Amino acid sequence: MMKYLLSFLFFLVQACFSLLSAGNEVEMATGMRSEGKIYVVVAVLCIVFTGIVLFLVRLERRVNKLEKEKTDL
Repeated sequence: MMKYLLSFLFFLVQACFSLLSAGNEVEMATGMRSEGKIYVVVAVLCIVFTGIVLFLVRLERRVNKLEKEKTDL
């Protein structure tokens, strides 16, 4: 499970960096990039996705624990 989490986080970081270095010139992105706001947007997205992944990992562990307790009874 930890291997999958680390590979997902690596993919997420790689995707964030590729978004920052994208060569497509979109008017809104150009404006946000020139004002420095695009980095804030990308950072917030990374934090949100990381939080979701961590929540799902915790939830999976709890469910596994409950399933194990149920089978032990």
